[in-house]
Amino acid sequence: MENNSPLSTLNSQLNSPLSSLNSQLYKNEVFVITGPTASGKSALGVKLALAADGEIVSADSMQIYKLMDIGTAKPTEEERLGIPHHMLDVIPPWEDYSVARFVEDAARCIDDILGRGKLPIIVGGTGLYIDSLLCGRNFSARGDEDMRCELEAEYDDVGGEVMLRKLHELDPETAKKLHANDKKRIIRALEIQKLAGKAKSQHDLETKSIPPRYKAIKYALTISDREKLYERINQRVDLMMEKGLEAEVRGLLNIGVPSHATAMQAIGYKEICAAIQGEYNMGEAVLRIKMESRRYAKRQLTWLRRDKELKWLISE
Repeated sequence: MENNSPLSTLNSQLNSPLSSLNSQLYKNEVFVITGPTASGKSALGVKLALAADGEIVSADSMQIYKLMDIGTAKPTEEERLGIPHHMLDVIPPWEDYSVARFVEDAARCIDDILGRGKLPIIVGGTGLYIDSLLCGRNFSARGDEDMRCELEAEYDDVGGEVMLRKLHELDPETAKKLHANDKKRIIRALEIQKLAGKAKSQHDLETKSIPPRYKAIKYALTISDREKLYERINQRVDLMMEKGLEAEVRGLLNIGVPSHATAMQAIGYKEICAAIQGEYNMGEAVLRIKMESRRYAKRQLTWLRRDKELKWLISE
């Protein structure tokens, strides 16, 4: 087994030639390839799909946006090698996109892939998206916008201390974990209480008992040396700039995508926007993108290490 060959490692650990993988072996199962940014997930996913008659389902919270290709490192048509990729270019960049919506859309794709006898391969580094998709919890109740607005207005009117006391009367277990300034979570807990007719703590306990939506074989790909990973991240950012990241961001602004849109808060887009608006120069923007990308990779690794079911693939 060679550390610098993730596909060979994957083959060995599965104890079965990748060329023999088929839908019967993976009936109602999905394959996950995750890991920090710039670790090579996309390329490995395509190789696995070619060997195992699979299709890719992206689990990247920014690659869902149309017109955002360079800064999200979206795989090009050439890089996809003819493998179908789902959950790319789902919505325009001025729209918001929730975890609940991702779960619904991605599950629909996976069920279709399974129905056609192929292997769904979830590839991406957004841990919350992957965990939510696999866990089986029902995200269909997205909340009530009118109710949320009413609760927000009440919070603004009476203050966080009053709203937290109100929550404590209904759900002391959740309330004791929150601070009065945590407006979002206090309102969400009160919203669940009204919509579900039960405390958020009880609701969470019940959802944890729901069996997983899919049987998942999960692998995380990373680089053996942290400094090597950071160097790959730096090189990727330089390549993004060479490919025209600044022009991509300017194009989004020119068609009316506001700089405060969720999509424009992504690493790379936010910093370029700030430079275009004169907050600092483009050279500083590049340095900030590299720094934020390295920090993001560190957060991704921290998230992934919590999952004891993950099998790690280490490349040089």
